[in-house]
Amino acid sequence: MREITGTTRIYGILADPIHHVKTPQVMNALLARAGIDGVLVPFHVAPDGLAGAVDGLRRMRNLGGFIATVPHKTAMLGLCDEVAPEARLVGAVNCVRRDPDGRMVGTMLDGLGFVAALRACGEDPRGRRACLAGAGGAASAIAFALAGAGVAHLTVVNRTAARTDALLARLRAAHPGLSLATQAAPGHDLLVNGTSLGMRPGDPLPLDASLLADRPFVAEAIMEPETTPLLAAAEAAGCRIQRGRPMLEGQIALMAGHMGAL
Repeated sequence: MREITGTTRIYGILADPIHHVKTPQVMNALLARAGIDGVLVPFHVAPDGLAGAVDGLRRMRNLGGFIATVPHKTAMLGLCDEVAPEARLVGAVNCVRRDPDGRMVGTMLDGLGFVAALRACGEDPRGRRACLAGAGGAASAIAFALAGAGVAHLTVVNRTAARTDALLARLRAAHPGLSLATQAAPGHDLLVNGTSLGMRPGDPLPLDASLLADRPFVAEAIMEPETTPLLAAAEAAGCRIQRGRPMLEGQIALMAGHMGAL
């Protein structure tokens, strides 16, 4: 580990739980390769302490910014002083820059990272039929990124009907020609888990296993465990898969750039 001094710029990641995050390893390797005197560290913050934590971080003059992940992305929208238009549309923030005057400026990069990872695997979303589990912060970002990348159809499956309806309303307003549905049926080319289901032992599958019969490409947003129950079932069914870490790697340089590290 390189030396940390009084001039080292600090960056963070806020999560609850925190043990599963891979961002410190990936971001710190990027900073080291670029010769940046900075370090990203994990901050374990529960939802009831999020506002207080952000207020404290605002006062840290050597803080460049932080990344927000589960379960803080949606709540972070209301804690920033300024939010990028794409984050406002998605309804969530996952990366925040602290300006010298203490202003917190948020953006959302999950979707861009996810689509970049898909394309790196040779899976161009354009013209595909996609089914997405989830309507929270990460899932909403993925939904808008898939729509922007030209999917022909998007099914959103989520346990909370009100949240699903709100996401579909925003998608219709931004992409009026996009075919949308809320009931998953066979015939999708791409299955995506944008929920936290699979992080904990005993979690149910986020999508019905019958959808794997057509051998779609199956992608995860979860990074720990590396092989979730959904990915294990997909591999057993003969599907090609994408683990969660490529989504982070697809956006890590964008995150560093937004926080002023690069």
